[in-house]
Amino acid sequence: MDPIAQRHGARAARSHGTVETEHGATAHAPGRAGAPQRAPGTAGMAGRIPAKVSLPIITALAFGLFTIFRTHTDGTKGGPAMLYGLAAFVVSGALGLVVAHFQSSMLTETRAIAYGVFFGGALGWCYSLGGEAILKSCAFGFTMGAVMFVVSLYVFRTHRVREPHGEHRPHETHRTHRLPVATH
Repeated sequence: MDPIAQRHGARAARSHGTVETEHGATAHAPGRAGAPQRAPGTAGMAGRIPAKVSLPIITALAFGLFTIFRTHTDGTKGGPAMLYGLAAFVVSGALGLVVAHFQSSMLTETRAIAYGVFFGGALGWCYSLGGEAILKSCAFGFTMGAVMFVVSLYVFRTHRVREPHGEHRPHETHRTHRLPVATH
């Protein structure tokens, strides 16, 4: 047996003179069990993009397409409608990434207000592109922002496990009476 292999804790196998590692050692060869596997192509890339980035971008893309649809409702055709959609995509994507980036440092109510203002302002502006009056567009945006505020506040309060600052008002834990468990 090789003296270097003996020094590193390996022992000789009984057949064909191969050297095997001790039990419990991890193998670092690619393709072995325990080595992380990456899927090729877009399926492998989907695991690398965090939701903090992908969700605002997907939402901004949907909002840009909705803006194109809304400007077509008013009668705007072709290039100008595409420019409105591109501007809506870029601005809402940038603002969405900013809100998603800083949401972990915000209080629950502040975060809900940020989502409400962002959503209400975007929908109010997009509603005005269809040829509606300014006052009607402002009222629609304010209503949608208030709805988003209530919904996001509800979601943030009921999913306290994900809260960056812990529970808003911690509740006392309920004691349950359990029988002792045998330890042998």
